[in-house]
Amino acid sequence: MDLLNFVMDQALILIPVLWILGKMIKQMALVPNRFIPVTLLAISVVFTTVMMGLSVESIIQAILVTGAAVFGHQIVKQFRQ
Repeated sequence: MDLLNFVMDQALILIPVLWILGKMIKQMALVPNRFIPVTLLAISVVFTTVMMGLSVESIIQAILVTGAAVFGHQIVKQFRQ
């Protein structure tokens, strides 16, 4: 099962955006590392509701996009070690 099959085309652009924002948040040490995924989820909820309107579907898309961004980052991080 492929996670990206569940993510709408409109929301796909948020995956690299969240990845970049997460990197920036980490480098600026704005929040502790353990709270970066939650911060990215909040940012994603704001972006998806702006793009798709406030609905349950947009919240689900925000969760999926954040999951894909964090999971993708962790995969790359693990393979570099």
